[in-house]
Amino acid sequence: MFLISPSKSRSSWHLGKLLAGTAVASLALSGCAGSGGGSTAQLPPASFVAMQEGPGEDYQIGPLDELTVFVWRNPELGAKVQVRPDGRITTPLITDMPAVGKTPSMLAEDIKLQLSQYIQEPIVSVIVDKFAGTFSQQVRIVGATTKPASIPYRANMTVLDAMIAVGGLSEYAAGNRARLVRFDKQSGTQKEFRLRLADLLRRGDAKANVLLVPGDVIIIPESTF
Repeated sequence: MFLISPSKSRSSWHLGKLLAGTAVASLALSGCAGSGGGSTAQLPPASFVAMQEGPGEDYQIGPLDELTVFVWRNPELGAKVQVRPDGRITTPLITDMPAVGKTPSMLAEDIKLQLSQYIQEPIVSVIVDKFAGTFSQQVRIVGATTKPASIPYRANMTVLDAMIAVGGLSEYAAGNRARLVRFDKQSGTQKEFRLRLADLLRRGDAKANVLLVPGDVIIIPESTF
């Protein structure tokens, strides 16, 4: 028969309590890591065909967009122009008008103010003939895809639409390890979400399809084997 001294008993009790506390802390940390806004987060599924179509955000003019400027009753003051890489356009009587980042109606109003110096109450319309949009309105797909690209966002766009536009996954793509990087305007932080592109494109899993927002970046890694 062995006797345990009171001091040793107290030491064992303190050691057990310390180990238990460490285990609880480890579980809490692992739980926080798994529930954060990293690549383990997942977006809610979207249907292949939107049940209700709706307009997206107002379109912002981007570099290299092709525009038609129409001035009612003064066609000589209108023009077909391409936005320069520096974000400006030039039309009759107006030089180096900033265009990038404006909606067509905003640009039309600015042109109207400039033309008011020469004609009375001009009526101006701006039409976007070919568009690329600003970077914040594009969806970029990079990595193991057939043709990585930046594509203009359109209303109700899903991951499936974006993958069709770039020709799908490459032969060695690890589609289910893909990530979607999104900038949250409200919090001012960047978040990552998990994508299951292989399940979507190769198995037809509708639950793997998600809605996109302007500025999303899809990153597709290659398989390691």
